Amino acid sequence: MTAPVLRIGNASGFYGDRFDALREMLTGGPLDILTGDYLAELTMLILGRSRLKDPQKGYATTFLRQLEDGLGLAHERGVKIVANAGGLNPAGLADAVRQLADKAGVPVTVAHVEGDSLPIPDGFLTANAYLGGSGIAACLRAGADVVVTGRVTDAALVTGPAAAHFGWGPDDLDALAGAVVAGHVLECGTQATGGNHAFFGEHDPARLRRPGFPLAEIHADGSSVITKHDGTGGVVDLSTVTAQLLYETGGARYAGPDATARLDTVRLTPDGPDRVRIDGVRGEAPPPTLKAGLTRLGGWRNEVVFVLTGLDIEAKADLVKAQFADALERGGARPPAEVRWELARTDHTDADTEERASALLRLVVRDQDADAVGRTVSGAAIELALGSYPGFHVTAPPGKGAPYGVFEARPVPAAEVEHIAVLPDGTREVIEPAFRTQELAEAEEPPLPGPYPSGT
Repeated sequence: MTAPVLRIGNASGFYGDRFDALREMLTGGPLDILTGDYLAELTMLILGRSRLKDPQKGYATTFLRQLEDGLGLAHERGVKIVANAGGLNPAGLADAVRQLADKAGVPVTVAHVEGDSLPIPDGFLTANAYLGGSGIAACLRAGADVVVTGRVTDAALVTGPAAAHFGWGPDDLDALAGAVVAGHVLECGTQATGGNHAFFGEHDPARLRRPGFPLAEIHADGSSVITKHDGTGGVVDLSTVTAQLLYETGGARYAGPDATARLDTVRLTPDGPDRVRIDGVRGEAPPPTLKAGLTRLGGWRNEVVFVLTGLDIEAKADLVKAQFADALERGGARPPAEVRWELARTDHTDADTEERASALLRLVVRDQDADAVGRTVSGAAIELALGSYPGFHVTAPPGKGAPYGVFEARPVPAAEVEHIAVLPDGTREVIEPAFRTQELAEAEEPPLPGPYPSGT
């Protein structure tokens, strides 16, 4: 018999989030599913460089270290774990989880989702499509206790478990859209419980010192209640949930491979202390394309920050710029392709300390050639030390420069992307793309009559 409520928690909003969160969520209260979002555009680039050094890596190793303590706890409490920590190598991470489980003597079954990796164009480091939750659902229906994926949408970590639990199919668009909204609220962890909140001043500072991670109580119709474990810090109210709901959205239609959620139909209502109900969400068929993210090394970058103290700040800044340009020219070096100066007037009149009397002049250079931003730039900056403005100093000795990355998003036809659930017994189940799609367009009118409650 299917339980009427599925409790899905979140323990990671990015690669590097609070390490203890997985244990905190497993021990803090009842859960059915615990998710972790480890991937972002920058993370894919980092994992791509990691894979260049070791082809066996390319996944979030932090997740494995968290499981050293958390896998046994999850098994004891009957909690299934779903995470996109597989990054560029979900099969490798799945094998590593199995080895960890065998070593720890924890009898769990592991599955993974793959197929998001796309042919990598020349000059790029990674290329991955954002898959939906259907592969996750297939793994859970096959009895997996742990499911790891590569690049999926953030909301897929919730839509997949919810679809598996309630038996939703691709035509259950309203229910799927409701889960998409719940997943979007959970995806950034403590941003839904008061973290990074614009109106943090309205809450008790003691409650915000260590916000608890959020969870969603999902119902069979796709409605949900956003909350957190009792006794944890943070706040869940209309304000915090609304802020996260609007995070990184750009219109009434929030498109994804499972469903397009109509954000102009979302209803938020208080449901008790630290509880906000989400319902009324209408769904439309997903678009025929998936988002694909590509990363590449953009070149080399260096930075020097000059500290300007006291009077005549603008004149001191002009002197440094002219001297730096002259030093580069006299040295015979080609100037970097991009040279950017920015003066931050952090100084205060009649300041009581040297720091409060200081402004920051930041020099940022970029070029395809590492040498053009390395010692040439560092040397030109530091040779000014005894011949420039009074009180010359920099925040840190300039280095040799470092590579920087570039992210690009492109649409790719969903029918051209493999989506494969590798089940616990090794069976490879091909996930077909949505048979009914709808081109994305600007929303003109909400599909349901208003009015909508305040705060939605």
